[in-house]
Amino acid sequence: MRTFFSLLLYRIIFLLLSPLLLLALLIRSRDNVAYRQRLFERLGWVPKNLQQNTLVIHAASVGEVIALKPLVQQLMAQPNCPKITLTTFTPTGSAQVSKIFGEKVQHCYFPLDLWPCSTLFLHKLKPAALILMETELWPNTIAQCARQSVPLLLINARLSNSSMNGYRKLSWLIKPSLQHFEQILTQSTDNKENFISLGSNADNTKVSGNLKYDISITEETSAKTNELKHHIENKRPIWLVASTHPGDEDIILAAFAMIKKAIPNLLLVLVPRHPERFSMVKQRCLEHHWQVVSRSEKLSVTEDHDIWLIDTLGELLSCCALADIVTMGGSFSNIGGHNPLEPALFEKPIIVGHDMANFKEVTQQLHNASGICQLEYSVNSSLEIISQQLAEKTLSLLNNAEQCQQMGKAALSVVKQNQGASFKTQQAILNLLSKN
Repeated sequence: MRTFFSLLLYRIIFLLLSPLLLLALLIRSRDNVAYRQRLFERLGWVPKNLQQNTLVIHAASVGEVIALKPLVQQLMAQPNCPKITLTTFTPTGSAQVSKIFGEKVQHCYFPLDLWPCSTLFLHKLKPAALILMETELWPNTIAQCARQSVPLLLINARLSNSSMNGYRKLSWLIKPSLQHFEQILTQSTDNKENFISLGSNADNTKVSGNLKYDISITEETSAKTNELKHHIENKRPIWLVASTHPGDEDIILAAFAMIKKAIPNLLLVLVPRHPERFSMVKQRCLEHHWQVVSRSEKLSVTEDHDIWLIDTLGELLSCCALADIVTMGGSFSNIGGHNPLEPALFEKPIIVGHDMANFKEVTQQLHNASGICQLEYSVNSSLEIISQQLAEKTLSLLNNAEQCQQMGKAALSVVKQNQGASFKTQQAILNLLSKN
């Protein structure tokens, strides 16, 4: 009875908030028109041509879609696995599904977690099973799946210590949701303990490893790397700063100015995280009086250019191959950082800021192997202090090829030692399907 009233309260709150959520999508669409397209899918009206009784796997955005690639490919190769429907929340995630899988999988947006929306979604698709990923816990959809006997699995699950406080305040809602999963496969032991602490069944909560380790250099990636390489006219040192967020660019550009005094021919390859910020970031670079060329212009990067702004999608991994040093954005504020395993795959030395909460264990493993450098400024440090630290460390590495090589090899060894989560997850999914 308590679970019923908890879910009812959640539905009422979410229903009241739904106009604000739709408004937020429309506001965001001012900078990215894709957010105002296919709104009916977000309300549960999935395309009519989608087949029923498929394996529905939800990946919120680009990073999750990329992490799922080996797993989905392994599943598609199994004769006893049903057709796969991949869902996302973001337009960039949607574009990544189309780019990687084309027509090999079905695709639509995941609905808002409102009773009418999830009802329409589940009625249309009638999933053979629903696979959620990381911290995608949608109580209403989970409860409806449980009532309709749709098997549920949470994969690559993560729950940081810093997130626990927020989830504990909602334990009346989250605990019943966790107990509906037939299995929860976590990235690490710490994550497993956190989920159990929050209310998951200890017998069904297991460590499978992190899917994001199971990346590889494909022929497509190599071809894209060669294409990018031919756009740079002269060989020069390259500093890649990946997946930047608001505030990151000010730190990066200040550090870049310091480094350029010592290495005038350094090229900064800058990759903002969100497409709607591309033009804003370019303007910011121009305000700092740098010569900027955008990737979308498909022009050569000459000696006169200081910054190459990658304002296209799906090219970050190939950019890693070009770089001498990689700095991950989102680690200088409270974003929690982004995946450092992509540059590690290419044996690149990696520099990050103080906040890598989203990749705590990955960062620790890289640190233990001396494959990453995490800056040690305090949370309240000024932009000048952070920029100074970043510039000093980047310059030190650019002037020490041997250390760069050692860090890169150490980073790659961490990737290789931790691969295998895709196979374990595949087995869990096939076992889940065979029992139902």
